[in-house]
Amino acid sequence: MVLPLHDDNPSNTKPIVTVAIMVACVLVFVWQYFLAGPTGVQRIAYALGLIPAVLFGGEQLPTDLVWVPPAATLLTSMFLHGGFLHLAGNMLFLWVFGNNIEDSMGHARFVLFYLVCGIAAALVQAFLDPASVLPMVGASGAISGVLGAYMLLYPRARVLLGLPIGFFIVQLGRFPAVWVLALWFLLQLVMGVFSANAVTTAGEAKGGVAWGAHIGGFIAGMVLIPFFKYRSVPLWRAGR
Repeated sequence: MVLPLHDDNPSNTKPIVTVAIMVACVLVFVWQYFLAGPTGVQRIAYALGLIPAVLFGGEQLPTDLVWVPPAATLLTSMFLHGGFLHLAGNMLFLWVFGNNIEDSMGHARFVLFYLVCGIAAALVQAFLDPASVLPMVGASGAISGVLGAYMLLYPRARVLLGLPIGFFIVQLGRFPAVWVLALWFLLQLVMGVFSANAVTTAGEAKGGVAWGAHIGGFIAGMVLIPFFKYRSVPLWRAGR
């Protein structure tokens, strides 16, 4: 999988919120996998992950797993991850692209923007499969919103891409953000269609990547960025 390693678009302010979100996700991950005990990972996923059937009232969790109201899992699920690679990939994307979006709107607005994108992404995925009893976890939806906003604000910024090969990363070069993120979004659409067809063919839902959340979050970021950015920050600009 090709990964973004860096962009040439420095920010004017310190990405306090971006770093805080990353720290929170890492701390929650440590709690999930190292402090919660041998059965803790699954219990936490079901108690704090977003389960569409529970959110819409079609199913109920056992009493000992009702830690928060179902609606609250729209938020709590954003800080859980399904494994180290899931966490690492999300944090890399947030680190590369999050600082500029935070810079474009300020710290307080970025908190709200991030959470709203994450909620929108989760709802899209939930509506696509409302009967699912599998917990959905991860910051991917919210970070997809950051990517959508970045593509509109800094399409001509250059992004350094790398290809992991074993323990090494081969740098592929720097490419315009608009192409990198447009291709990323196209991949989500294609994989989402294939995933939906696979579920239909199999006759049952299966765990995996929440492609619908990625698509929903990306679109939410594009729609919301004009309302969250500073007025002095134009759309469709070159990287600084």
